[in-house]
Amino acid sequence: MHPQTSSAETLAILRRHGLELPRILTVAITGACNLACQHCWVAAGTSAAPGHVPETTLHTLIAEFAAMGGAGLRFTGGEPLRHPGWLELIRAARAAGFPNIALQTNAMLFTDRDVAALFELDFPGLTLQISLDGASAPAHDRVRGVGAFAGALTGITRLIDGGLGPRLSLFFTEMRHNLGEFPALLELANARGIRSVTSGTIVRCGRAGEGSAVEPPTPAHYREVLDRYASDPRFRELYGRIGTIAALEWQSASIRAECCTFVENPYLTPAGRLYPCVLLHADEYSVPGVFEKGLLAAFAEGARRWSALRRMSRTRAVALQECQACPERQACGGGCMGRAWGSSGKLMAADDRCTARKAVCQQKNAAVTCPDSAGAAQSPSE
Repeated sequence: MHPQTSSAETLAILRRHGLELPRILTVAITGACNLACQHCWVAAGTSAAPGHVPETTLHTLIAEFAAMGGAGLRFTGGEPLRHPGWLELIRAARAAGFPNIALQTNAMLFTDRDVAALFELDFPGLTLQISLDGASAPAHDRVRGVGAFAGALTGITRLIDGGLGPRLSLFFTEMRHNLGEFPALLELANARGIRSVTSGTIVRCGRAGEGSAVEPPTPAHYREVLDRYASDPRFRELYGRIGTIAALEWQSASIRAECCTFVENPYLTPAGRLYPCVLLHADEYSVPGVFEKGLLAAFAEGARRWSALRRMSRTRAVALQECQACPERQACGGGCMGRAWGSSGKLMAADDRCTARKAVCQQKNAAVTCPDSAGAAQSPSE
């Protein structure tokens, strides 16, 4: 048993260091996976990946995070369905009172029995976030392997037929080869009654490092999405109802003092290492040995170094050379520190989407200057 640290003490320490309190804790419950995706940050599914976190350890973590007043848990991996206790963990999280619980999965391993058990939970706060990297097998399977698209659709169909359609959301990783399929993915989701399709850009780290067969989109690819949005009423209508993609959200971004806030969305690996953000995997700013120390003690231990990270985050829009003359720096706050570290190994480097974002904003500004341009009066919310 690890020494007990009270939730009140831990929260007081986080506040004293000027940190946001943890809201959603992402827990990788296993490093095992049935796939070996080319864009995986953590290289899951290999013999070197961590195994399953003991179920008793995870139940203790759930109780500790509930004591901190966390708003939700996100179970991930690897592939969380490879963990024999994944369903009991969802039940435990619900019993602990979390209003929001998410399961990130490739959807390929669901059985009819799993679906029936999830349906019996009758929990509206449950989200099943399914990775789908395209609207076609060639796009999705290029990243995840032959048969992955068909397997994902089989899982999605099984979930919908089992009454879980309202709990589904899709997550799409933007890459050079698949970005053009985003409108078609909205159509696929809409046809199945799926109410949310969210995207995030691939980061050059893990298996997607330099030399990888998958690459981030270029500014030209993002411009094509903007042009499609401006010219295609159907795309605009679907996007307004169920879509979220950064390139369109950038066009209506509000002023922000910083991009990164710590530690609202922390991430715990299956090896027991706690990072202050799901996107920032810098070991220097992590806390190892969480399974032995306990989650509360780990948050207390990390507070000082995470406070330093937050102070650094607040200087990015002023300190980074790329930001000096950029008219958009008030909207992006210097960009994501986690993406900067993941793609370059440096915390005080430009966000890897900086060039693309500037191109998108230049196109936005050109449309404002020329009000007769197609789609100039449109906004992502329409």
